[in-house]
This record gives sequence, structure tokens and C-alpha cells, in this order.
Amino acid sequence: MDAERRNDDEQTARWNGRAGHAWVDLQPVLDEMFGPIEDLLVDAVSAEGAEHVLDVGCGTGGTTLAVARRLGPAGHCVGVDISGPLIDTARARAEREDAAASFVRGDAQEHAFEPGTFDAVVSRFGVMFFDDPVRAFANLRSAARDDAALRLVVWRDPAENPFMTTAQRAAAPLLPDLPVRRPDEPGQFAFADPDKVRRVLTEGGWAEIDIRPVDIVCTMPEKELVRYFTRLGAVGMFLPEVDEETRARVVETVRSAFEPFVHGSEVRFTAACWTIGARASAAKLS
Repeated sequence: MDAERRNDDEQTARWNGRAGHAWVDLQPVLDEMFGPIEDLLVDAVSAEGAEHVLDVGCGTGGTTLAVARRLGPAGHCVGVDISGPLIDTARARAEREDAAASFVRGDAQEHAFEPGTFDAVVSRFGVMFFDDPVRAFANLRSAARDDAALRLVVWRDPAENPFMTTAQRAAAPLLPDLPVRRPDEPGQFAFADPDKVRRVLTEGGWAEIDIRPVDIVCTMPEKELVRYFTRLGAVGMFLPEVDEETRARVVETVRSAFEPFVHGSEVRFTAACWTIGARASAAKLS
């Protein structure tokens, strides 16, 4: 339990601090980059005919708002995220759009959702950070109606996602104290193993689990690339702690490492993901 509490505190501090503010600043870039993934989730919700949807790890609300637009005035989408800066941004966006969307700042693993409220639960890269994923998905199951749809997109193995690991690999020789990725810990690739995902969902009260690979082409403007890798990820979190000379060397080295993904004025890469579908089981958890 001490380890779980430590992870929870670390995640809260991270997403309410430097990481959260970086995601707010880069919101337009990230929304454009992950737009095709957002489209997959919106289409999946639409196909379900859902009206009350929960978006887990909603960030600045891009997917929440896109779902709300598709639902129309008869529906409503709720976004939940642990980060105050991200939720504040999402609420401001919803207010500007007058969208049928609302936002909750909280940990989806623990938050006391009203039971049986949602007929669909979605997430774009937002479910890999729970310290106890079984407990988290059991909590989400409680918030869902019987037979509600679960639709997630998560990253596959790091080896299949070189774009997502380029900055850390390139910077590691220059930043010896850079944290090492640990596949069994909460983080970006924590759901890369489909057998683990099946176990977590089954124990969390979900059935009819369907996990399929999908490769999605994502793009961003080349002019945003340096800002992207110097603000986000392990390198982005670590760079403010180093001296200016080291920072300059890291930026030059990492930018060169990204060159295979640069095509003129555009950065292009393939996101190797799992699309995960499931149903809220009517069976009671023991």
C-alpha cells in the first residue's frame, strides 16, 4: 500500500505541476497529433448509440468535447482527470463551445461516481497510470450500467513505437540520471501486454474483451518538434534541472535523432496501439 500511495502522490504532483502545464501549453499540437485516435473513439461511441459517456484521463478535454458534439443535445459526456490545470482548460473549452460536457477533477481509480450512470466509458491514453488497475476498472464498472461499452486506445510495446522513445534513447547518454522505463510500473506502456489487459479487465468486472492492434498515422508541424520533446516526457521533465550547456547539447542530439520522422514541414509517425473493447458484466464482483 505504501508503494501505491507513493505512486499516487507522484502522479498527482506530476500532472498538477510541470507535466500538466506542459500539456496545457501544447494542447493544440497534441489535439492535432492525436486527432485520428480521437476519431476512432468518437465513431465507436456513436456506433453504440450511447448517450451518457465517461472519458477517463480526459486531459484538456479534446475527446470529451468531440464525443459531446457527436452525441448532440440528447447526450452528455463527463471527463475525469487528476490534473487541475488540465481540467481547468477543459472546462474553459466546454464553456466556449457551450458543449454538453462537464469535467471532474479526481482520480478515476477512487472517485465516487454515481453507480450505474454511464452507458459507455472511453479513454485515449488515459488508463495506463493507475497504481491498482484492477481496482480502477472495478470502480469504472460500478459507474457503468450493465452491458455498458468500454472503448480504449492504449500504446503497444515501446519497440513498436520508436517515435515515442526517441527522445529518451537519444538523451540518455547525456543525462545519466534520466529515469529508466519500467514496463511493470504505471506509465505510458503499462498496457502493452494484452494478456495483462485481459486479466485486469476480467478481474475488474468487464466481459466480452476484444483487443486488436491498430496502426495510426499521426502528424505534427515540424516547427513544434523541439517544443514537443523539451516540454513532454521524461526528457521534458528533466531538462529544467540541467545547466544551459547540457540542455543545448541534449536539444541538438535529440532533434537529430528525430530526423527520420521529419518530412519537410511535417513530422509524421505511426502510433502502434491496441484498441480495446469490453462490456460491463452483469455478474457481481466477489
